[in-house]
Amino acid sequence: MTAVKRLAFPLCATALALVVASSAQARDYGQHGTVWPVIEPDLLAQIHARLLHLEASGETAKLNAEMKRRTIARVGRPAPVAGIALAGAVRRWSFDPTITVDTDIKDDKGRTVIARGTRVNPLDTVPLRSPLVFLNGDDKAQIDWALARFGKTPAKFILVSGAPLELMKGRQRRFFFDQGGKLTAHFAIRAVPAVVEQQGRQLLVTEQPPRRVPEKKS
Repeated sequence: MTAVKRLAFPLCATALALVVASSAQARDYGQHGTVWPVIEPDLLAQIHARLLHLEASGETAKLNAEMKRRTIARVGRPAPVAGIALAGAVRRWSFDPTITVDTDIKDDKGRTVIARGTRVNPLDTVPLRSPLVFLNGDDKAQIDWALARFGKTPAKFILVSGAPLELMKGRQRRFFFDQGGKLTAHFAIRAVPAVVEQQGRQLLVTEQPPRRVPEKKS
């Protein structure tokens, strides 16, 4: 009997605690301060209003003009190729453009034209018809050297630095630019002037200092 009473007491105490807790949670403490409803603004409406404000204040026109100016500047003078120095000595090597096909190349009817694993030399079908001449467009000596040596040929002048459009107007010849240094990296060119020419089924790459061109006497 004593054991039953001892067991009943904790159960009664637990029940009483639950009742007290329940009544405490349900108690109304009243309202303290002003309570505002949660209203989340429409993000798209805010963006639209901001754009209208920018347009009305003339900021949109200014931003467009600045973007246009930067684009023209990048086209007129692209970012120079990093790591290209002035050639101080002659350096010459052969470059083999042969690649190994890693997957079957098929025609429009599904027939295999070139099987996987075949070694292909692009020069067998598309020869390099004119030399590629890499130059620093800001170095007048390099430009004069290139024009004196290749001016009467269809060689392609490729800048690693400088303003190609400005040179086109001044020199009356087309100039290209090695955007991102992809070509110089492909041929492992580290200095300019550099010339890439075809020799049989390989390419010959030559870095060499520009020879001074004697000025014409007036």
